[in-house]
Amino acid sequence: MTVAWFTHPAFAEHATPEGHPERPERMAAVAAGLDGLPLDRREAPVGDGDEVLRCHPQAYVDRIRAAEPAMGAVALDPDTWMAPGSLEAALRGVGGACAAVDLVLSGEVASAFVGCRPPGHHAERERPMGFCLFGNVAIAAKRALDHHGLGRVAIVDFDVHHGNGTQDLLWDEDRVLFVSSHQMPLYPGTGAADENGAHGQILNVPLRPGTGGPEMREAYEAQVLPRLDAFRPELILISAGFDAHAADPLAGLNWRESDFRWLTGRLCDVAAAHCGGRVVSTLEGGYDLAALAASVAAHVGVLLERSA
Repeated sequence: MTVAWFTHPAFAEHATPEGHPERPERMAAVAAGLDGLPLDRREAPVGDGDEVLRCHPQAYVDRIRAAEPAMGAVALDPDTWMAPGSLEAALRGVGGACAAVDLVLSGEVASAFVGCRPPGHHAERERPMGFCLFGNVAIAAKRALDHHGLGRVAIVDFDVHHGNGTQDLLWDEDRVLFVSSHQMPLYPGTGAADENGAHGQILNVPLRPGTGGPEMREAYEAQVLPRLDAFRPELILISAGFDAHAADPLAGLNWRESDFRWLTGRLCDVAAAHCGGRVVSTLEGGYDLAALAASVAAHVGVLLERSA
């Protein structure tokens, strides 16, 4: 089997103001990183409205839909913008994540990578923020649970910023183990170790500024991997942010491509042990274009190696 890559031209058409780090060129960087890899390239569909409603109320969806301008760009907050085409891009992020879950659970592919923008892990139940409109990974987890009937889904978020939106959307969901490693202090200011969810099913692993690969690996070996093994997930979802890279302009961790490669491999080890290797990864951050391309190549390269 191979690895599916969900993408769509709409992801590059979500326009942000000049100088904004979450820019359309990120999609070209992802494509460059994956160029030449034997992936099963798929078109990300537009997410069904009912899928979005698994995590966001109708009033919020209506507000986001109404906010999209006919021309120009509008700010929903100081960081989060919409332009013509932004809603389609966001809904294709939802659709791509859900389609990837369907494809992996069908057994047609071993794993999948959803290379989408805008990202999703900062979007709260009724609040867009941090470049994000809808909670792609949380919605995908709910699809796996409620549509496919799974009982245990794990989400691992290794973006440099805390996945506050995913945490908010799944705070009371005892069928999901949500793990986030992130720099602290840093935007959005959440993700303390004592934020554990309504059922103790959330594990936050704050990392100090300057944390490099060796310290990250130690934290995952000591805290995250044993927790995943104890949970015995039937599917692993990854919020794959690559802004922990040493070259990234928005934060201060010192990871390298080899660290993303190691971490992906260890998560694949857990998947192999408990859920037949089933992994769905969805792009979050990563704002240095060269580092993003190299890190995505390292991450998806491991998924390919493990699918053989």
